[in-house]
Amino acid sequence: MSKRSYDMKLRYGVIAGLVLMLFSMYPQLKLWYAQGADWKGHYAYNDIDEVAYAAYLKALIDGRSRLNDPYTGRDKILQEKNEESLFSIQFLAPYSIAIPARLMGISAASAMWLSGAALAFLIGLVLFVFFHLIARDSIFAMMGALLTICTGALTAGEGAIGELLGFGFPYPYFPGFRRYVPIVALFAFFATLTMVWMMLTSESIKKRVFFCILASIGFSVCLFSYFYIWTTALAWFISLAIIFPLFRPSMWKQDFQAVSALLFACSLPIIPYTIMLSHRSQTLDQVQLLVFTRELDLLRIPELICFFMLGVIILLAIAKCINIRDRLVLFTISLLMVPPITFNQQLITGRVLQPIHYQVFIGNYVASLCMALLLWILVSTLKKGRNLKSLWIVLCILLVLWGLIECHYTVRPLDEANVWRDEAVPVGKRLAELAEAEGNDKIVFAPDLIQGDDMPTLTSQPVLWARHQHIFPGVSWEESKQRYYQHLYFSGIDRDGLIYLMENGDFVSIIALFGWGKHTDRLNPKYEPLTYGEIYQEADRFDEYIKSFRPSSSPGTVLSYIVVPADWDMDFSNIDRWYHRSEPEIHGRYLLYKLNLKEEICTCRD
Repeated sequence: MSKRSYDMKLRYGVIAGLVLMLFSMYPQLKLWYAQGADWKGHYAYNDIDEVAYAAYLKALIDGRSRLNDPYTGRDKILQEKNEESLFSIQFLAPYSIAIPARLMGISAASAMWLSGAALAFLIGLVLFVFFHLIARDSIFAMMGALLTICTGALTAGEGAIGELLGFGFPYPYFPGFRRYVPIVALFAFFATLTMVWMMLTSESIKKRVFFCILASIGFSVCLFSYFYIWTTALAWFISLAIIFPLFRPSMWKQDFQAVSALLFACSLPIIPYTIMLSHRSQTLDQVQLLVFTRELDLLRIPELICFFMLGVIILLAIAKCINIRDRLVLFTISLLMVPPITFNQQLITGRVLQPIHYQVFIGNYVASLCMALLLWILVSTLKKGRNLKSLWIVLCILLVLWGLIECHYTVRPLDEANVWRDEAVPVGKRLAELAEAEGNDKIVFAPDLIQGDDMPTLTSQPVLWARHQHIFPGVSWEESKQRYYQHLYFSGIDRDGLIYLMENGDFVSIIALFGWGKHTDRLNPKYEPLTYGEIYQEADRFDEYIKSFRPSSSPGTVLSYIVVPADWDMDFSNIDRWYHRSEPEIHGRYLLYKLNLKEEICTCRD
């Protein structure tokens, strides 16, 4: 192979990576455009859950321990109890970003969008390498990389298609690009996929061992980065171990031995993972919606797509158009079996854990990747020497256009929120300055839910309550509810106001008081809608709580600051009843007040 030929092939991979990097940057580009010279330095989120990941990332960049809670600041308690959280178990992904960010002096906000862009590029590049190893066709490899990622939301039945066809909301945006989960694990998964293919196609035993080791390392990255991706990888390894002995292609014994060795190598890191999981906090089980069931789940969009492709392969094999024992065909079949396995593993385990995450974050990408593999199998059978370069180029153009459509429709719902978050950066910086001067144990009350949820990414002070606070182990479920009661009380909301919110489907109140299981069937297959009886009962509990509430009875939530949008007509009556409130500091579109407990309240503690 000449150097020029190698450069040309690599160039197509770079193009694929740059296109995906552009798509990953689309929310940030929109924020820069909207803010112009007034951009305050924040990242644009493309998924509302990114605030929790960014908060944990900032804590690591600041040098805090793996067992930290950025929303309550109760790191020491967690370390003493040795309680693991969803974030501390899946530590490898954030550390892979936090370490270089800290060394280079990059903030968490900058690290979020920079890492997203870099990983999107690497995903495009590794997918290009994977498809090029299979097809030895650079333009097809570029098309395969774009097909896998650009159709990911579509093959999940999500994204722009919902609004275009009028049956849903245009969300989420490129789900695999959510930072830093699942994007780090997704890259590791595709790299593992590539290593397994090289392991199976290498004739040298030394090379097989080498690629087996690399694949096991890739699996380990998945393992300590994202639950749904490492379990998908494991399901695929098991599928391979079954498919190859079943159909017995040439050298099947060597292939089976290689996959068996891979399974053994991957079992080793599962041991420390299991130990960490045994130390998980009680709140982790409460928020993850683990459901006990053995019901079949066969109608997910990725499954239906895979069933269709399996049918096509079976028909081609019956018609003798393809050799069912061909290694690529069996490799594709093993991947096509993965979504049905992951969505129905409960037949064996009796447990289901938010299967929508398989649908949106990995099963869809497996289905999209298999579409590209099946397309190559078809053209390899039918093209009979014809050059299909033009077809691949046309498909690349169409995929880029579809990617732009996804960007346009799915980023739009978060445009306003991203601007508001960026406008809160000045007050966040001021709070960070106060934390250095007065300590980082002063609690901040932020009635603006968007800003409050985002606060731990900007400053190390804990918050009274935020939408993502309950997923960290610093507070129990009961304390989380009480903090939300206080949040409502200080926001001027009474019993009737809470009833109004819940009766009108306010998802924040429903999730805060009942958990995700009562909000939607999207996360919980055993979903039961909220009843009026439950609404009134919870409103009565809230009313009883605020009637007897005194800050002295909850010393762990005594407030030091309140941050309010400058254009809000805020009702401060409940704040002023208990606290002295300073004159406001003006920081852009937000006002910052310092709070001090009134003397009579302070004496009540003794």
